[in-house]
Amino acid sequence: MKDLVKMNTPLVSIIIPCYNDWQYVEQSVFSALNQTYTNREIIIVDDGSNEKTKLVLNKLESKITKLIIQENKGQSTARNVGIREAKGEYILVLDSDDYFEQTFCEKAIKILSNDKEFKLVSCHAMLLYEEGKSSVYKHHGGNIESFLFENNALGSALFKKKDWENCGKYDENMKDGFEDWEFYIRLLKKGGNAYIISEPLYTYRKRTDSTTIKATSLKYNLQKYIFVKHQELYKQHYSDLVDYLISNVKREEKEKIKNTQRLEFKIGKKIL
Repeated sequence: MKDLVKMNTPLVSIIIPCYNDWQYVEQSVFSALNQTYTNREIIIVDDGSNEKTKLVLNKLESKITKLIIQENKGQSTARNVGIREAKGEYILVLDSDDYFEQTFCEKAIKILSNDKEFKLVSCHAMLLYEEGKSSVYKHHGGNIESFLFENNALGSALFKKKDWENCGKYDENMKDGFEDWEFYIRLLKKGGNAYIISEPLYTYRKRTDSTTIKATSLKYNLQKYIFVKHQELYKQHYSDLVDYLISNVKREEKEKIKNTQRLEFKIGKKIL
């Protein structure tokens, strides 16, 4: 009977990399502990956090499966370290300043374990801004074509450990962001789809000091890295690449024209 239960409820390893998120990590951990899907382990990787964060993590250690402490090596390395230690067939990555609603794991595991078409399950996100406002952000998922020019899933998602191993794990050279997007490209490039649960079961903090904000400022360098790394893939979709580049040029030209129509521009031009 126990073996039958294990088959129906495979172990999910929840991996939480943490770097200096002392004010948020407790909520993140409790969102993992309070999942309605109970066959799970929780592994935190302290990626060289400050003393304030270490005090919070020490307090949480008795409530989780494992706390791994390392020097600061970046989010990709922290994720890989945690996943290597994971005993679960399924991996759920969770950022230490965000949190899942209680039912995410239960809903996601049903989808991923019952349909071989899907390699990744995520959901819509509730964006929580520092000034207290919020809004819902909706990814669309899909196959590799949906991920060529943008990330169409949250960085926090459920996938199989064997697929993480087979596609080469997270790229540890990517320390400035977009590492989840690049990982999903490799996860899906040989087939399969990303499924997005159409509910905001994840709360994502929009912080001015976050990796995502920094990644946006480095966007073009990171895109270039991805395009060059996967150049054979983009050659196969050359027409789509050309359309993407031309649409970007058109959008920039449109924005320039719009700026010249602004009152501030006209006044400045007169003064000059």
